Amino acid sequence: MFDTFSEKKFLLKQLVKRDLTSKYKDSVLGILWSFFNPLLIMLVFTAIFSMLFGQNIQNYPVYFLSGRIIYDFYSMGTKGAMNSIRKNAELLKKIYVPKYMFSVSAICYEFINFLISFVILFGVMVITGASFHLTSVFAVVPIFFLFLLIFGVGLILAVCNTYFSDIGYLYNVFILVLMYASALFYPIEIVPARVQIIFSLNPVYSAVSCFREAVVYGVVPSTGTLLYLATFSIATLLIGIILFSMYEKKLALEL
Repeated sequence: MFDTFSEKKFLLKQLVKRDLTSKYKDSVLGILWSFFNPLLIMLVFTAIFSMLFGQNIQNYPVYFLSGRIIYDFYSMGTKGAMNSIRKNAELLKKIYVPKYMFSVSAICYEFINFLISFVILFGVMVITGASFHLTSVFAVVPIFFLFLLIFGVGLILAVCNTYFSDIGYLYNVFILVLMYASALFYPIEIVPARVQIIFSLNPVYSAVSCFREAVVYGVVPSTGTLLYLATFSIATLLIGIILFSMYEKKLALEL
């Protein structure tokens, strides 16, 4: 499946460039919305939930945004990969293109948005007087494993959504539940201990927790949490690769 990947770098660049230019092509601000969108979401959620949890969380805007950008990367990356085959159905019917490239390009596009959001987080930390820690360099570890997780889940969803279009609707509901199960805007301490155990099984929450530990709290991410995230992500990626390889040649027939 990946034997031609090195030969398709140009194609990948063009697909990502197409996504970057097409999403905001009719808007006045264009790609600047990639900066404003996470900032506006942070302002809305901060205004609403800081009254409830602000006293329990130091520097609530940074706490919320640090979790939100991780969740958004997972949410938008997996949904982009899920829809990538159906979105490019006409092109796939005309010429041969390695189908996984569309999923890869969708995830890479969302990774660029994630990097933009990271700049927004940096700016918010400066404005709110948050401390910067040397441990922030460890943030690349959960981000790396999150990328693998998104790739694995994205490949699985791309196959499932090609055969069963209802998957997209069900996944939107799942993503909404996942948002509330990732402690984005409330402290995990308010959740009963027995429920916290369930939360710990959520790999997205694991990524959020490790990212916050490194960037917000200035500590090295928990080894146990990182190990779980790594194991879950690699296993999911392997499953995704195997499943996509099994059905790749049949996908165009289902479009």
